Amino acid sequence: MAIVEVTIVPLGTGSPSVSHYVAEVHKVLEQAEEAVKFQLTPMSTIIEGELDELLTVVRRMHEVPFMKGAARVNTTIRIDDRRDKAATMESKLKSVRDKLE
Repeated sequence: MAIVEVTIVPLGTGSPSVSHYVAEVHKVLEQAEEAVKFQLTPMSTIIEGELDELLTVVRRMHEVPFMKGAARVNTTIRIDDRRDKAATMESKLKSVRDKLE
């Protein structure tokens, strides 16, 4: 199980607003056949699942702004792939919350 943070920034759109693109990219996650859990944040999207499947989904996400007219797309991916024990988005948050108590 891996956790991937992905940020997709369309360039050359003629507008500083990107929420329309973000919404269209998010639809890829909602419609994904792969077993992907996701969380939209104000600055990126976090996805959780098997690494190969996540990278396949990210590739589809990356294409969306091009299909919507962007001339250039900058995609940043950060991968947390822990293999010594199972880690999920929730377990990582719980670990921090437990330490705050």
